Amino acid sequence: MQREEKQLELTLEALISQVADLKNSLGSFIYKLENEYDRLTWPSVLDSFALLSGQLNTLNKVLKHEKTPLLRNQVIIPLVLSPDRDEEIMRQTEGRVPVFSHEVVPDHLRTKPDPEVEEQEKQLITDAARISPDVAQKQIQSLNKMCSNLLEKISKEERESESGGLRQNKQTFNPADTNALVAAVAFGKGLSNRRPPGSGGSVQSGQPGTGAIIAGASGMQQVQMSGAPAQQQPMLAGVQMAQAGQPGKMPSGIKTNIKSASMHPYQR
Repeated sequence: MQREEKQLELTLEALISQVADLKNSLGSFIYKLENEYDRLTWPSVLDSFALLSGQLNTLNKVLKHEKTPLLRNQVIIPLVLSPDRDEEIMRQTEGRVPVFSHEVVPDHLRTKPDPEVEEQEKQLITDAARISPDVAQKQIQSLNKMCSNLLEKISKEERESESGGLRQNKQTFNPADTNALVAAVAFGKGLSNRRPPGSGGSVQSGQPGTGAIIAGASGMQQVQMSGAPAQQQPMLAGVQMAQAGQPGKMPSGIKTNIKSASMHPYQR
């Protein structure tokens, strides 16, 4: 007898602990729904539901455990009923039950549902018994089909949302190349001071084609733009090539007179 009482006491303590955790989770979830609904996200709601589901499963495992005594065989009998305020009951019920009187005992010690709920349950059982097995199977198949279509649509929306997010987050440029280009344009960073070949400097006589260049230079004449005023045709002074006698330089007797035509095409 003492062993059974000890086992019952341990079971009740475990149940009270599990129910307290479940109550705290429910209170936290209700607080989020009432006060943080504008910042509440669907993953957070799913996490709360998963937590509640896990705690309910744990509570069911405790009730179905082989060492748990059958609570349905236990009878609770109120020993004292009083209309006065009971502080111990207030503490244990967290202020929900201030007194343990004849008015509240039938509600808190009820082992059956309320008469209205019991009547509705009977009506549902009667309606379910009227449905034939074939009709019930068709309804089950229809419900499964609707659930499958709904799950498929949800999965499609999730895939499209993920692909759209990837397209938006994909970079279409290289930040390093962009920074290098901005630094080169603004500060000249990375640019070389070397001139391209042939842009200036002396022409070595040993290079092929030098004779052709000298022959062409001796036959150059001044170019007169037809119809252009004389003041708009400034003459460049004869550019004397490298002096003779210097190695690798062109003969000094070759002079070139280059005339620049700076007339604008619309100044006629």
